[in-house]
Amino acid sequence: MSTPARVIRFDDFAPKPGEYSLLQAELPGRGVETIGVLLLDPAADTLHIRLRRDWESFASPEDAEVLSELQDDLASQARERGGSAVLEHLEDVAAQSIRITDREAITVRNFDKTLSELYREHVGAKVLSFRTHLPRYSLAVAAGPFLTNPEDIRAHEWIETPPDLKLDENMFVAQIRGKSMEPRIPDGSLCVFRRNVVGSRNGRLVLVRNSELADDNQYTVKRYKSEKTVTEEGFAQTRIRLESLNPAYPSWDLDEEEGKYQIIAEFVRVLE
Repeated sequence: MSTPARVIRFDDFAPKPGEYSLLQAELPGRGVETIGVLLLDPAADTLHIRLRRDWESFASPEDAEVLSELQDDLASQARERGGSAVLEHLEDVAAQSIRITDREAITVRNFDKTLSELYREHVGAKVLSFRTHLPRYSLAVAAGPFLTNPEDIRAHEWIETPPDLKLDENMFVAQIRGKSMEPRIPDGSLCVFRRNVVGSRNGRLVLVRNSELADDNQYTVKRYKSEKTVTEEGFAQTRIRLESLNPAYPSWDLDEEEGKYQIIAEFVRVLE
């Protein structure tokens, strides 16, 4: 049974009032460290939480173990008691080691996106390469030096990724411009990719380079579709198609013998 399409209403994009506080920790020998952001949706009484994950960089092993469980603990309490109740409890009984700043009013269109923006603005987490952060490269670097000698190149920046994304050293971040893959990949999105794709590419979104074009126009993301037929020897590939998700943009067949198209990496997800 197919999943019903979600109906998008105008209210989904209307500005909403929100409140945020910063969560801070004071640990021996470190002073006060901002460790995360708590963003409240008062209308839904929902608390959006994002905390650091580099605990071992500034906390003792014992404190780091406790702090690593803090986000799940706060999220569990917010689900059970409501976001406002959790904030009020933190404001009333903040300990010497954990404290919360006064709430700030903010206008929000998308709570997840605003949470990420507040986190980047206020929290200075240490870069843990390929554990909490991924390197960001230009598309030209991602399609060249990163594929051949990744250890010899320097990232434009390191970007902290969501906690639910499992990282490895084949992954990187690049910005994708264009509307051919909307709505899944909005124009200008920072996207996570993985090189050294293994297994079948069929149905996957891939980063493609067209060597006959110049500059960033060489690069696009497309859905890779492969058609096969049964032969006496097994299966034979009869057609490869690179498809745009946006029907306003063209799709085309891939002729591997031409050699002008190169599959660079597999698309993993969009970063807010």
